[in-house]
Amino acid sequence: MLKTIESKVKDPLAAKIGIKKIEWAKRHMPLLFTIAKEFEKSKPFEGLTISICLHLEKKTAVLIKTLAAGGAKVYAASCNPDTTDDDVAAALAKEKNVKVFAWSKQTKEEYYWCLEQIAKAQPNIIIDDGNDLTFLVHQKYSHLIKNKILFGGCEETTTGVKRLYSMQQEGALKIPMIAVNNAYSKYLLDNQFGTAQSTVDAIINGLNILVAGKTVVVLGYGWCGRGIASRFKALGANVVVVEVEGYASNSSEPGEIRALTALYDGYRVLNHSQAAKVGDIFICATGNINVLRKEHFLEMKDGAILANAGHFDVEIDKKALVKLAKEISEPLAGVKQYTLKNNKKLYLLSEGRLVNLAKPLGQGHPIEIMDGSFALQALSSKYLAENRATLKPGVLDVPKEIDRAVARLILKSNKIELDSLTQEQLKYLNEWKIGT
Repeated sequence: MLKTIESKVKDPLAAKIGIKKIEWAKRHMPLLFTIAKEFEKSKPFEGLTISICLHLEKKTAVLIKTLAAGGAKVYAASCNPDTTDDDVAAALAKEKNVKVFAWSKQTKEEYYWCLEQIAKAQPNIIIDDGNDLTFLVHQKYSHLIKNKILFGGCEETTTGVKRLYSMQQEGALKIPMIAVNNAYSKYLLDNQFGTAQSTVDAIINGLNILVAGKTVVVLGYGWCGRGIASRFKALGANVVVVEVEGYASNSSEPGEIRALTALYDGYRVLNHSQAAKVGDIFICATGNINVLRKEHFLEMKDGAILANAGHFDVEIDKKALVKLAKEISEPLAGVKQYTLKNNKKLYLLSEGRLVNLAKPLGQGHPIEIMDGSFALQALSSKYLAENRATLKPGVLDVPKEIDRAVARLILKSNKIELDSLTQEQLKYLNEWKIGT
């Protein structure tokens, strides 16, 4: 471990509270518990350094401790200036072989300083969320790649994977990166069900408003948007879906197909302008920039609520909101009220950052969801360590055996046992001469 690098957190004295939070998460994460026990015996990361850029809260802490149990020296920073739980960061900083550089409400400069620290740790593996760490090591710490110190990494999110593909297409990606986000179990766990519940939690618990009867506009109908739409529909909302033509969002499906899916899932499908006029709550889930803009704000109802569950703080055009407003106030923690020049009021949640993660409204995905997602991260990191001599630079899929193994562990933790196909059934499926 580098001798001069020490953790930097907001309040080291808060560690006792953080320890309790981590223990609570650990008790509800049976997959990582099982994997940690195996890692303690096999030590797949002995002698290796792993740098992590993820939302630093209690579930992430369990992943970090799992990797450390496998022999890794772990350096951690947040992938978002507003999503660090300071209590948890303080607790992690006390762990053996773990260094933390994260605190809540970071400035942009502080955020990138923290990323610099975990890059300076000379990682062998990186675990990223959004591609910022991957970009940094390629641009400023390329000697780690050239000298074969850094031999691979994992990416957690849709946006990050999209950026990896862009790097690969331009010949700029110099290490193997496993697209953990693309595992089918990850689509279901994290993107669809996790984002859905955590978004609902943040809006309902933070605002104490009734959802039933309101019109909720979901912008983007990828895996995240589908989950969000389904949960708000179940709560009695009138759900509207907005999509665009082509491949403008981070999905392998064109917008026309996603819009068609939304239509036959039972939702109204409108364009941006049509939806702006009818929505009570707007939730962006596209992974793109300036999805809600000046022209939409001007058409919205008085009292419309704006939230982002997609990507950083760029999906809602905050600069346009500021220019339109004659007064800005904060009626509730995490809620900005923009009073426009026509006296209409719009409410922006979590400063446009991820409403389900950014403090104080967001708590992140449910613990059991992240147990599955982080199991994929842990096992994919082990795969990198074991196969580093043969893996080539580029975007790699999570090996199917890992995807299935995580699904099996989840089923087992829920005491679910599946039957196997009989020999007769296997023969029937593979015999083309048998007819009907």
